[in-house]
Amino acid sequence: MWNRWSGSSLIALAVVSWLARSPSQALGESGDLPKIGPAPAFSLTTQAGARLSLQDLRGKVVAVTFIYASCADTCPLLTAKLAGLQARLGTAVGTKVFFVAITVDPERDTPEVLTRYAQAHGVNLAGWAFLTGTPAEIQQVARHYGIYAKKRPRGAVDHTFLTSLIDHRGTLRVQYLGVRFDAEELLHDLQALVQEEAQS
Repeated sequence: MWNRWSGSSLIALAVVSWLARSPSQALGESGDLPKIGPAPAFSLTTQAGARLSLQDLRGKVVAVTFIYASCADTCPLLTAKLAGLQARLGTAVGTKVFFVAITVDPERDTPEVLTRYAQAHGVNLAGWAFLTGTPAEIQQVARHYGIYAKKRPRGAVDHTFLTSLIDHRGTLRVQYLGVRFDAEELLHDLQALVQEEAQS
């Protein structure tokens, strides 16, 4: 599992200096996922035009990732991968697990554009929000989650692919780098955090 990351300083945008952990190393001594620290707060605009904050999702396990709608290659792959996991979570989607995709291209990704993107990928919007905001808002959230993003002259956006799992208390627990991570492992981590909430 060389695509799952844990530690205390990834949010400071030190992704390249981190060491990948094996599954056994990524777990704490008790067998639980590590607790990196409080997840960075955000309050952004959904594809429906409403405001949504991380605080609004307290009590649910949240998977946060960063995409943009006009991306022609990697973003659709990541979205499809997460949509597949969402489908496998069944009734937990929306009630216990929530997916959040934050655009790195807020100038073009209006709520209407993100709605069409969500529809094109067949996601369950009862448990998934696509978020946009002002460039300043997006820049701040991206920086706090350790995301590098830079727009090219022709409109494409180079950015870090990092999927963060946040537990029901708002604690950042683990992050997956790239899009080639093991989907089964991410599903296991989501289910483990749901079970952890049920036992708390």
